[in-house]
Amino acid sequence: MFKPEINGKIKLEEFVEPELDYFRQYCNFSEAELDYFNYKAKNLSNIQIAMKMNISESTVSGLARKVKKKIIKLI
Repeated sequence: MFKPEINGKIKLEEFVEPELDYFRQYCNFSEAELDYFNYKAKNLSNIQIAMKMNISESTVSGLARKVKKKIIKLI
């Protein structure tokens, strides 16, 4: 369990749904972080996520860092 990581990059789209549910339950994501997490799990790019969430790419990058940090704490 919890293996999809390549060169320090967590590949959310490669986790199976029970693993994603585990992260959703235990990472204590904010609403924006959870939105980012769910979009990234569907393999959307950061540009696509920024457009869907109506936020800047730099804000998306910040969310990515926060989400990764919370996931790493769990695994």
